[in-house]
Amino acid sequence: MAQSSPPALLDSLDIVFLGTIGLGTIAWFARRQIAERLWGSKSNSSDKSSQQNGQPQAPKRERNFVKIMEQQGRKVIFFYGSQTGTAEDYAARLAKECQTRFGVSCMTADIELYDLSYLDTVPEDCLVFFVMATYGEGEPTDNAVEFWDLLTEESPEFSEGSELANLRYVVFGLGNKTYEHFNEVGRKVDKCLAQLGARRIGERGEGDDDGSLEEDFLAWQENMWPEFCEALGVDESNAQSGPRQATFGVEELPDVSDAYLGELAEKVQEGTKLVYDAKRPYNAPLTTRDLFNGGDRHCLHIDIDVSDSNLSYQTGDHVAIWPTNSEDEVNRLASILGLADKLDVPVMVKAVDSTASKQYPFPVPATYRAIFRHYLDICAAASRQSLMTLVEYAPTEQSKEALRTLAKDKDEYRLKVGEAMRNMGEVLELVAGSEARPGFFSSVPFDVIVESVSRLQPRYYSISSSAKESPKKIAATAVTLSYNPDPTPERTVYGVNTNYLWQIHAATHKVEDGRVYPAYDLAGPRAALQGVKVPVHVRRSQFKLPRNPNVPVIMVGPGTGVAPFRGFVRERALQKKDGKPIGPTILFYGCRHSQQDFLYADEWPELFATLGEPSRIITAFSRETDHKVYVQHRLQENGQEMWELLQKGAYVYVCGDARNMARDVNQTFINFAIEYGQMTEEKAHDFVKNLRNTGRYQEDVWS
Repeated sequence: MAQSSPPALLDSLDIVFLGTIGLGTIAWFARRQIAERLWGSKSNSSDKSSQQNGQPQAPKRERNFVKIMEQQGRKVIFFYGSQTGTAEDYAARLAKECQTRFGVSCMTADIELYDLSYLDTVPEDCLVFFVMATYGEGEPTDNAVEFWDLLTEESPEFSEGSELANLRYVVFGLGNKTYEHFNEVGRKVDKCLAQLGARRIGERGEGDDDGSLEEDFLAWQENMWPEFCEALGVDESNAQSGPRQATFGVEELPDVSDAYLGELAEKVQEGTKLVYDAKRPYNAPLTTRDLFNGGDRHCLHIDIDVSDSNLSYQTGDHVAIWPTNSEDEVNRLASILGLADKLDVPVMVKAVDSTASKQYPFPVPATYRAIFRHYLDICAAASRQSLMTLVEYAPTEQSKEALRTLAKDKDEYRLKVGEAMRNMGEVLELVAGSEARPGFFSSVPFDVIVESVSRLQPRYYSISSSAKESPKKIAATAVTLSYNPDPTPERTVYGVNTNYLWQIHAATHKVEDGRVYPAYDLAGPRAALQGVKVPVHVRRSQFKLPRNPNVPVIMVGPGTGVAPFRGFVRERALQKKDGKPIGPTILFYGCRHSQQDFLYADEWPELFATLGEPSRIITAFSRETDHKVYVQHRLQENGQEMWELLQKGAYVYVCGDARNMARDVNQTFINFAIEYGQMTEEKAHDFVKNLRNTGRYQEDVWS
């Protein structure tokens, strides 16, 4: 799984991957084949669409970022490698502080849009920041693939040589400590740059999303800025703390006819052949069924039809479903900001700085309703820095002080916002207290909201179907998430996407379970999703079966972690029917009750009968015995057999919770090496690490 950003917490039980699909590898290949001068400029993918639609045309992208910096008089550039938008947000925040607080001219840059071979020409009096997220098992984010390929070559070649002696840089990495390769990309970028002769300014920052990414970022900044000032010869004592400068300009428009109402991609001319991907998701028809039998939870099996699109997948890939915010939260935020009666008014939102990496934060012009419903992640917990930005706009001294306390007091913020998962609208209601009323915070400029709230991102799920068996129908498995956070047990926090999907299911099947759920607009912009559709695209994954089907596989997947293994088992059963020799296929599966939440219980008997012995499913039902039994316990009970399969070249696959289950399973295999392989603890650790390095131990996990 991606080492994810805080908004992912809302769907943490069933989100498997977050991200977007980039074309970095293709661009890198092309750049190596064609003389660099041919890459003098590159059109932004949105330029053509904007021009066709009569919108302001974005300038062509100059690939040589050093040239741009010189032309614009920029001393600092903030590159971001971002999968879910968090790294991009942090880069923008750093850039804003660099400009407004220290008066240093700078720019932010999507690392995919520029040619990083020009790093060797960066002047000595400039600084380059790398804000880099780690995706999956130590992999770069999609938009950082080209840069990663350049940097990790055996002998990297830059525009004028192979050294970076003049380069001074700063690194902040985003990751999650529950993963084996915590912050691998940030660390590797730092190491490679240093080996090439570049000099890092300050300490490398590392944010941990399993703890508090925001607190790690803020703490790192405190120590980084003095080093930054010294490197650029800036007098830190003269740092400005004046009025905030707007990042975006906002203009209300009179005509709503041509405004975006939530479309996720720019409009194109009629007759244009559409290619669907992360930047233009496909509105796919879907069917659903509830896999749980009773109890207080729901789990949906979702079949997504992509037959009328160019989308394709491989077994083990991930499907992205783009969510819609609930009407409850749209109305809450609109009301407190005084926008409830203006929700259908269109606005143009454009970056004030013409050199910003993105001129438009989402398709524009768009209505306030579309922005809240489809474009901003208004359900995410508000950050401390965003709350501090709001202080000056608070209408009363009481609300001003309440906001300032939440922004500055870490413990107060943790209890009332972080752990309570209060979003921006809820925080504004909280600090308004007894004075809360529609329009109480109407003094907050709308550009502050756009700047403070991240872009709504797709939610990623392991595909639970086989591409060989079902090439044009993608299956996903998702538990509907809602919970009462400990600090505020009277409140219910709802998973953004899973509850959206449940409402689609409930409306289609006319289900009433007696519980209250958020309301959603299921028709979509201009009724584009009517007839039960959701916007989707496919994300490639390295989580793949061995090429040789005769190789044994050991799969461990409790709960919805079984999703990709349904696809694996179905694929191997299909291969067996086709007469191919299939190796032992062992699935360890766990859930609470055999009669309530045993996912795909009706499918496993026939599938494993087709595969034949010793292939089988080994179950663990944690609520049916005096002592809770989990998959790692069943794994231990079958240790000798699993060790023997490893000696025959078996591949191990683990999917599910990273914090506890995946760690315990990893330790169980280490214990096998000690007990059955007669290894020392150190050698046992090396044995499992080698399995990982050779692709024989793969994880698809989340925290």
